[in-house]
Amino acid sequence: MVFRVFISLFVAASLCFFSIDAQAHPHILDIEKNQDLDFNQLLEELKNAQVIFIGELHDHEGHHRMQLEVIRGLNRLGKSVAVGLEMFQQDYQGALDKWVAGEMTEEGFVLTYNQNWSMWPIYRPIFIEARSRNLPMVALNVNRSVTRQVARSGFESLTEGQREGLEGVSCRVDPAYEDFIRRALGGHGHGQPDFIYFCEAQLLWDAVMARNIDNYLERHPETTLVVLAGSGHSWKHGIAHQLDQIADRSYKKVILPEVRGRIDRTSAQLRDADYLWLDSGPQGWGQME
Repeated sequence: MVFRVFISLFVAASLCFFSIDAQAHPHILDIEKNQDLDFNQLLEELKNAQVIFIGELHDHEGHHRMQLEVIRGLNRLGKSVAVGLEMFQQDYQGALDKWVAGEMTEEGFVLTYNQNWSMWPIYRPIFIEARSRNLPMVALNVNRSVTRQVARSGFESLTEGQREGLEGVSCRVDPAYEDFIRRALGGHGHGQPDFIYFCEAQLLWDAVMARNIDNYLERHPETTLVVLAGSGHSWKHGIAHQLDQIADRSYKKVILPEVRGRIDRTSAQLRDADYLWLDSGPQGWGQME
């Protein structure tokens, strides 16, 4: 019950944490330089990155348009682009391969998609783009049953069988990570074991995705991997930090949407992201996650 409450709080808090609409002519802030970039300038700065994390509000169509434009832009520049997906568990990589290769109908693929995620209509343009351009799609996530157990009972509760493939992965929640999750939950749950377990589950998610990113890039070193994940995983202390622990993949970039009242052009720090995709007005603030 407590776990379900935390999930509801986390989702509800995330609704007010990340929101923006991707515009035809977006406003982008380079956080380090504290200056605006146009989209072509952003692409120039991204084109030599090996990993690009783009945060999203899962049910916000504008975020997915933003991601799609970055993928298309890098592809136009001649980069060898692959798309990393929080949305797919690693056990379903074969289905993604068949989709990209044109070996599955859309109707058949959607059945598999729905076993992993939801909201096919707003994700569909990205999947269609990958299929039409033959861009590899990479399943990054751990089996959901594992993260559910960690959230309920902690990482130490996993059986030997459940730990298979997790060798070397730990879930030590440091104060910065705990503070982020607490802020996303509006301060709820601090000090309760269930809250720490919830943090461990989020951290496990990040760690496994980082390992799968590294494994893919070991096999495909010339690839630019564009990682699509919730902003709570895409910020620098999420997957990117876990990637730092296992590999020297220093050239990576993080793009997050501007967050009214949380992270905007006046409060953005380089420790959170490299770029903010800026809201151009009140109409950019849509339905929250």
